[in-house]
Amino acid sequence: MADLGTIRVWNEDEGWGVIDSPHTPGGCWAHFSAAAGEPPFTPGLPVRLEWEPAHQDGYTFRALRFWPADRDPVDRITTSQPSAAYRSTLTLTFDPPPPDDPKR
Repeated sequence: MADLGTIRVWNEDEGWGVIDSPHTPGGCWAHFSAAAGEPPFTPGLPVRLEWEPAHQDGYTFRALRFWPADRDPVDRITTSQPSAAYRSTLTLTFDPPPPDDPKR
């Protein structure tokens, strides 16, 4: 069950903020990846909050999922297929040794 909370602060540029609720004294650290709703997330916005105890950036609670209190949660669509957006390659080439190299 989700607790009712309020966004205390939200740093849009860095994608994280703090949510206050009666069950998370001192605040609950929240990252945009845990959002089950669309931004903007602004201070004072009532939200529903699912959380866990954790040591995260000076807070003893971390949001598992949160969303605006007046809406149903909308989880992001994920796929189990690899995405080209996250693919990387590395190719190493070496010069051939000089013809007079004794190790040749």
